[in-house]
Amino acid sequence: MRKITCEVKIGNKKIGGNNPILVQSMTNTDTHDIEKTIEQIKRLEAEGCDIIRVAVPDMKAAEAIKEIKKNINIPLVADIHFDYRLAIKSIENGADKIRINPGNIGKEENIKKVVEMAKERGIPIRIGVNSGSLKKEILNKYKGVTAEAVVESALKNVLILEKLGFYDIVISLKTPNVPLTIEAYKLASSKVNYPLHVGITEAGTIEAGTIKSAIGIGTLLYLGIGDTIRVSLTGDPVHEIRVGKQILRSLGLLKEGVEIISCPTCGRTKIDLIKLAEEVEKRTMHIKKPLKVAVMGCAVNGPGEAKEADIGIAGGDGEGLIFKKGKVYKKVKEKDLVDELMKEIERLVKEDF
Repeated sequence: MRKITCEVKIGNKKIGGNNPILVQSMTNTDTHDIEKTIEQIKRLEAEGCDIIRVAVPDMKAAEAIKEIKKNINIPLVADIHFDYRLAIKSIENGADKIRINPGNIGKEENIKKVVEMAKERGIPIRIGVNSGSLKKEILNKYKGVTAEAVVESALKNVLILEKLGFYDIVISLKTPNVPLTIEAYKLASSKVNYPLHVGITEAGTIEAGTIKSAIGIGTLLYLGIGDTIRVSLTGDPVHEIRVGKQILRSLGLLKEGVEIISCPTCGRTKIDLIKLAEEVEKRTMHIKKPLKVAVMGCAVNGPGEAKEADIGIAGGDGEGLIFKKGKVYKKVKEKDLVDELMKEIERLVKEDF
């Protein structure tokens, strides 16, 4: 059962409480390049991104937030390290949330300035702890990077904000190590009731990073931990959204979009199943209605093995079957399989509208 955390408002979205688990990403464009950054965010929005984060390394990037924010539809998070002035300027220019660790800002008066501005504008603060940025005293205390060390670092930052009367907090505790990350989030979840942003940092390339993220994020979500997720991949961030949505869908936490069920093929397969499955996946990406679509290689066992699918195709030799809920609906030529399947899917989609 999912843990019910405090509710936090981020722009036009809410996280925590009973709100849906949201999928977040981060741009990999230069924030100074406003046009390219907006273009990338638009592509991410189209893919289903719920919240977007941009790097704010300097004042020019903080100023760019104003124009970026005007041209996007999802909440924008400003990612800041060390400089409190960047946090203040980002909030002034329309950021819906800031990611900054108050313990790294320096003087208490500077932390106060950020907190006061965040309170005034109703902007939450995400405390983002990474294993690579733990302070020396914590590393010495725990003799290296441990779940306890990561959580203590986060809680020290939380305490700074709480002492200033600020509680609009989100926490993330990311490491590249899957078991360590899982243990850190489990420990943090037992100690605080703030929303948790879940992810495996520096997960790797699209293939390796997808596997690590699916295991780490998927395990935590299955345990009921997590209010937002981010899949960190080296590549086009559009892949992060696709993988994140699929993780949620696989756990039954996202009730929209098409779930493709396809067999791994075997010696009975007489059609190009890989090509068929890829084409069906591509042509159904735009569909929001929750549907299970099967692409099976064997007309003998396909309908039975995929009987839970709403609709599907099963290949034969030069022809194939279209089936619904495990029952054969009609036989069509191989070259027409995908087109005929899409006609039936569009009919299913329209039935509810």
